[in-house]
Amino acid sequence: MRFEQPLWLWLLVLVAALVAAYLIAQRRRTKYAVRFATLPMLEKVAPVRPGWRRHAPAAAFLAALTVLTIAIARPVADIRVPRERATVLVAMDISNSMAATDVAPNRFETAKQAAVEFVRELPEKFNVGLVSFARTATVVSAPSTNHQATVDAITSLQLRDSTAIGDAVLTSLQAVRSIDPDDPPPSRIVLLSDGGNTAGSPVDEAAAAAAQAGVPVSTIAYGTPEGTVNLEGRDVAVPADTEALKGLADATSGSFYEAENDEQLRDVYSDLQSSIGWTTEPREITNLVAGVALAAALLAALASLLWFSRLP
Repeated sequence: MRFEQPLWLWLLVLVAALVAAYLIAQRRRTKYAVRFATLPMLEKVAPVRPGWRRHAPAAAFLAALTVLTIAIARPVADIRVPRERATVLVAMDISNSMAATDVAPNRFETAKQAAVEFVRELPEKFNVGLVSFARTATVVSAPSTNHQATVDAITSLQLRDSTAIGDAVLTSLQAVRSIDPDDPPPSRIVLLSDGGNTAGSPVDEAAAAAAQAGVPVSTIAYGTPEGTVNLEGRDVAVPADTEALKGLADATSGSFYEAENDEQLRDVYSDLQSSIGWTTEPREITNLVAGVALAAALLAALASLLWFSRLP
């Protein structure tokens, strides 16, 4: 929390002085009572003591003054609010390595289902599109608010040869530019791959282009290091290139994730949905804080009236 007019916080010194004065007054009151009455006499005159209730109204009143002082200083807090619009490009690896069965039933089917759920959970006003990549990258579904079109495109994907991660980013950037060039909404590329860049443009080149365009690329390294796929009669190891994917995310101010199973992948998409669908904005919360101060003051007055038939 920060304050628009922090100088008003100096009034808290006066509140602290009131606290000190109250404590001193209570101590003097106790000494005065003991001086002029014996303890047995006090118990007969006032057998029922208010105890903590005697101090509760004063504590609530001092709390109200403290919170009111904070309100006068015009506090500002970072509030999480939903985005009104955005463009999200889902870039999915459809190389043959996605047929690996280290993620049941296989990487490809699990990845498609998780991506479908991710798209369906995004806000309706978001533009969502799909880019698939193997030897080349293709815009399978142009970004639009028709999320069902992207869902249908995901479910119809088929496996191909090679992996062109760099081209996937560059193709996604071209799709992003097609959305309202005069006033483009915030954009994000979510790229899932289970391998390394084996075709097309270098990843570093694509990362530089995304960084220049101000489009973060969040990457998901998918699958286990022990995953294999049978190609031409032999088992070939197909681990994800985590270093390259992490470098791509870091270079574009995106987020890097690793997912080795269905549950982890769904958690990743859930986290992405939350971060993409919401943004943090500074908001003045003076009214909220003032309301808390008023509530504390009313509580102090009510308690004092109920217990002592007077205002604090």
